[in-house]
Amino acid sequence: MRLSLIILSFILYPVTFAYVSCPIITEGAGLGIVTGGLVVFTLLFLGSLVLARLWCGFLCPAGGLQEVCNLAFRRPLLTKKLDWLKYLVFLGLFGSLALAIWSAGGLKTVELFYQTQNGISILAAGGIVMFLGPVIITLLFTLIFGKRGFCHTFCPIAVMLMIGRKIRNLFYCPALHLEAEEDRCIDCKKCSKECPMSLDVNGMVRLGAMEQTECILCGSCVDTCPNNVISFAWMKREQDRS
Repeated sequence: MRLSLIILSFILYPVTFAYVSCPIITEGAGLGIVTGGLVVFTLLFLGSLVLARLWCGFLCPAGGLQEVCNLAFRRPLLTKKLDWLKYLVFLGLFGSLALAIWSAGGLKTVELFYQTQNGISILAAGGIVMFLGPVIITLLFTLIFGKRGFCHTFCPIAVMLMIGRKIRNLFYCPALHLEAEEDRCIDCKKCSKECPMSLDVNGMVRLGAMEQTECILCGSCVDTCPNNVISFAWMKREQDRS
C-alpha cells in the first residue's frame, strides 16, 4: 500500500508540483503572496513535530520517482559522503525564501493557486518546464548515487522535516516512532536489506537506537521482520507501562 501510494503521488505530480516547488514558493513570496506551496510547507513542518519524515516515506512525489527507479534498476546507494550537500541546498533555498519575504515587505495576500490554472500546475504558463526541472534533477541524483540518492544528497524538504523532528526530541512529547525488542532479533538483517534509505536497521535494533534522522518511517523494516521485532509506537515503552 505504501509503495502504491507514493508512486501515485509521483503520477499526480504534473497536477501538484506548484504546491511543493521551492522556486515557485519563493517567487510568490517575493511578491508578498502566501502561495498554496507555502501553506503546504508550513503544514509539513508542523506535521514533522509529530510524524517526523512520514511524508518522505508515503507521499513525496520525488520519493515516488526514486521508488520507481529502484524497482527498475535495483541500484544500491553508492555513498553517504555527500549527505551534507542537502544542508547547503536547504540554507540556499530557505535563505532565498526569507530574503524574498523581507524584500516584499512581508506577506500581504493569499493566492493558494498561484502559478496554476484551475488548480492544475502543469497547465500554467511554463508549467511543463517547471515540471521537468525537478524530475530531471531527481532522476540524475538517483541514477548517479543509487537508491534514494536524491533524498540523501539534495532534498531541502528532508532537512526541514529533520529540523522539526529535532525540535520534537528536545521536548520528548508523544510522536510516531519505531521501537524494537532487541532480545528477539535473530540477526537475519532483512530489515537493513529492505530499508529504502539504506540504513543499518539491524545495527539500530542491536544498539537500541531506533531514532535516526534519515529514517522516513516507511515501515519496510516493520513489514519484513520475520520475528515482529520492530513496531510503530507513539510513546516510549516506559511511558506505555506507567
